[in-house]
Amino acid sequence: MKNSIKTKIWKYFIFFSLFILIFLWTFQIVLLPSYYESSKTKELETVINSISKAYHREENQNNFLNELSTISYQSGVCIILSDTVSNIDYKTDSFNKSCLQGNILNKYKNSFIESGLQKDKLITINPMFENKTLIHSLKLDNDTYVFASSSLVPIDSTVSILREQFIIVTIIVLILAFIIAYFISKKLSDPIVKLTKATKEFGKQKDNSAFDIENDFFEITELAETLKYANREVAQTEELRKELLANVSHDLKTPLTMIKAYAEMVRDLTYKNKAKREQNLNTIIEETDRLNHLVNDILTLSVMESKMMQLDLETFDLNLLIQTILDRYQIFASQEGYHFIYENQGAKMIQADQKKLEQVLYNLINNAIQYTDDQKKIEIKVNDKKKECIVEINNSGDPIPKEDLKNIWNKYYKSEKKHQRSPIGTGLGLSIVRQILDLHHFEYGVTSDIKKGTTFFFKIPK
Repeated sequence: MKNSIKTKIWKYFIFFSLFILIFLWTFQIVLLPSYYESSKTKELETVINSISKAYHREENQNNFLNELSTISYQSGVCIILSDTVSNIDYKTDSFNKSCLQGNILNKYKNSFIESGLQKDKLITINPMFENKTLIHSLKLDNDTYVFASSSLVPIDSTVSILREQFIIVTIIVLILAFIIAYFISKKLSDPIVKLTKATKEFGKQKDNSAFDIENDFFEITELAETLKYANREVAQTEELRKELLANVSHDLKTPLTMIKAYAEMVRDLTYKNKAKREQNLNTIIEETDRLNHLVNDILTLSVMESKMMQLDLETFDLNLLIQTILDRYQIFASQEGYHFIYENQGAKMIQADQKKLEQVLYNLINNAIQYTDDQKKIEIKVNDKKKECIVEINNSGDPIPKEDLKNIWNKYYKSEKKHQRSPIGTGLGLSIVRQILDLHHFEYGVTSDIKKGTTFFFKIPK
């Protein structure tokens, strides 16, 4: 598995270990001599500065020489104080390897004094001990000079020892890196591989047990929980899709069957009987209208769910719209005994898409008619609040179970899970209502009570 997560993690861990080792080799072996020399240079700079401060602070010569000895002892640096008037040199430690001796010291002293410089530094070989020595010079006043020198102890042997140790350490680290990287990559990748296998069966697994992966990582646990949730949703969507297909097929088949049956009846039996013929033809027209409504609702819902529907916002009178719709339902009141109750409270201007809001009201009233009880009472209310208008459509009848309230907005959802052909509407009405109200960003909901019946509501901001 060339690009598997296990291989990638293993490679990254090895590369990281190699980077750390190269970093250590560079700074501990290759750059150690340069760092050591730089450190000694800074140390001598500090010593020289301390001598200068002490010289200008101490008026008593003996006190200054004592302080000079203290500085030399504490820093391990050889200090030579030279007075050109008395031609006397004071050395803090003649036997220190850091101290230059003989001609090379005199030669450097004379060269610095004659140069007229305030400060100088030099790296040279001390012939007495044959060691590399760093020397810093400082002019204290016109007649007094100080020379601080420190031996640059050969560190070749130290570097050699460190190199041998680092070779051993490198081998051990690389072996450990290989082993640890393998187990870490396995620990990380195994649950992801299992989740990947489980995801291949997405939507087909109902118990979600395949996503119960044992691991110690919060992110992988979160991923497993998310996949379990997604799997439930996909499985539910698949079930709804099958139900929708079955229900739409049923609703398409029923009017088509009736159209065919009544058309054959007109052709074969009632074509000479005008009254019967008219009755049969009216049935054909009604079923054709129902079929047309169903197709239109499916197309409307499809456009809305694809997010292609656009709002045509305008300001209009909500009260007038409700009154106009109820006037069209008077045939239900006169022929079938329905009671439509609405209190006209005068003009209520709102901003929305009038045609789509009209569709919402139609679908909610149709739904109320379909599920009302023998009282056949439908009540529409508009509660005018400070910041919003609340529209309520209530019908008397059996309450909707609490567990079903959140699902009634789904296409063809019924608590008994059995599809029946609706005498009014197409079974897609509430789903269309939800899509339109979501598009408007209107708050909506439903309450159901055995005493008060079922009330659908939505809120229109002012």
